[in-house]
Amino acid sequence: QVQLVESGGGTVQAGDSLKLACVFSERTFSNYIMGWFRQAPGKEREFVAGINWSGSNTNTVDSVKGRFAPSRDNAKNTLYLQMNSLKPEDTAVYYCAASRGKYFSNRENSYEYWGQGTRVTVSS
Repeated sequence: QVQLVESGGGTVQAGDSLKLACVFSERTFSNYIMGWFRQAPGKEREFVAGINWSGSNTNTVDSVKGRFAPSRDNAKNTLYLQMNSLKPEDTAVYYCAASRGKYFSNRENSYEYWGQGTRVTVSS
């Protein structure tokens, strides 16, 4: 059974940076498109970023474009999300997810496996 474990969350000031990590439990990591989602207090979970199998192609939602960047290290079975210039509105629980689909998707039901989430709090 695939397991995903996120880490790297915390409380930071506006303008700071954080790098989240997500460790994938199986050697089949490179077979999966990976995504990052987040859920802010009182809001629905939303897509943030995606990355293809090799890491050569990424996709980010407009609200984080130019500030957040997904990456992956297939040798370490690890997904990352570099978050720069953080804003209070980035405060949320961040989840990584794995999809066996062929294309990027911002839909939750496209992803078969999910982590438990890591909390990011950005103070002004």
